[in-house]
Amino acid sequence: MPTPPIRSQAMTAVAAAASVVGFLGTLYYLDIPSMVQQRTKSRKVDARCYSTGQQDKPSLAAFRILTQQVTLKETYPLAQTITKNIPVYDCTTFRLDDEAWVDRLQDELYHILLNGPGVYVVKHFFTDLGTIDAANTAYDRIIAHELAETDGAKGDHFAPASANSRIWNSFSKLCLEDPESFVTYHSNPLFRVVCEAYLGPAYRLTSQVNIVKPGGQPQACHRDYHIGFETPEATAKWPKAMHTASQLLTLQGAVAHTDMPVESGPTRLLPFSQLFEEGFMAYRLPEFNDYFLESYVSLPLEKGDAIFFSPALFHAAGQNSTDDFARSANLIQVSSAFGKPMETIDTIPLVDACWEHMMAKYEAEGMSAEVDALVRAVGEGYPFPTNLDRRPPAPGGMAPESEQNVLRRALGEGWDRERIVGELKAMSQAAAA
Repeated sequence: MPTPPIRSQAMTAVAAAASVVGFLGTLYYLDIPSMVQQRTKSRKVDARCYSTGQQDKPSLAAFRILTQQVTLKETYPLAQTITKNIPVYDCTTFRLDDEAWVDRLQDELYHILLNGPGVYVVKHFFTDLGTIDAANTAYDRIIAHELAETDGAKGDHFAPASANSRIWNSFSKLCLEDPESFVTYHSNPLFRVVCEAYLGPAYRLTSQVNIVKPGGQPQACHRDYHIGFETPEATAKWPKAMHTASQLLTLQGAVAHTDMPVESGPTRLLPFSQLFEEGFMAYRLPEFNDYFLESYVSLPLEKGDAIFFSPALFHAAGQNSTDDFARSANLIQVSSAFGKPMETIDTIPLVDACWEHMMAKYEAEGMSAEVDALVRAVGEGYPFPTNLDRRPPAPGGMAPESEQNVLRRALGEGWDRERIVGELKAMSQAAAA
């Protein structure tokens, strides 16, 4: 019996659709779209840097779509729960003596920061709160000592100096003030687990204490170190690949040294925002800040909890709206081993030896391409690492002057050799630990 025409046509359509689906599946399996895209990129020279022009502004619509993703519990089975798109882990369930289990945990933590929401919470990071109490006691002594020596104002990279308390380089100061407390605190094996998960071995840990008192104002939405601390003009000069590299060289975090109820202003976070390639260009734009204020999430923390996130995540410390509660956190910043040069160059003897020649060349040519190249070769162009107690972020900026900044200023103002060498020596001494 012949097949009815309508049924035959339907079967033909189904078969054709199946063929198309199969073909597309094959392309996807072979990653053909990525291959085509890569070939297109290899044959077209695009601008290496992001533009600051109004017509080329980062797309808020694309940013919205990216940050409206949902974190699935199935993706992170070792997490205790997913709260407001943030994976929350409970250290009391960790099996640190099981190497295979730790490896699976580190896979999850790495994925969260690189491809997932960009932030996770670790409950009970410190189970012995006596360790936190001992550190807090030492921090109180440090704060009192520093208040007696200064006017008490401490600069903040993304907020004005205020009545809040900040200890720059609390890592070193805790060790010098209370070695026993330092040893107990940094013997916590969980530091290695989270740091190596993202940065690999040979990382370097630094920290700063921040105590936000009642009425403390929120920070502006931002991204963090390295490129996050640049001015908008300087940010645009870094090639696009460096925007990505910057966020892969640092792990940000904080250990709660007090309970942090929501009203005390724990960190405001925008999950998935670290995935936005133009984020370092975008975070200062008013429309992105407005969207952040509409969409951020914030989780309460208990004393001893910790939070870790990508430095590229849009975030900001919240406002302490309580009347009588100061929230305290030890801010953790961990650097990759790959952020260091192979050899040490001392700028001061080089400038001492060639300053008259540099000045003569500048007087003859002004800040020519040749003079500019010489400044860049002789002086350090990056102001970190430094001592932020003695060299705080400059007014209106987020970083102190670099050696190159000083050299350019000295050339423009006609300094003699003794003055520029003295200034660089004073800078070096002020930057020392």
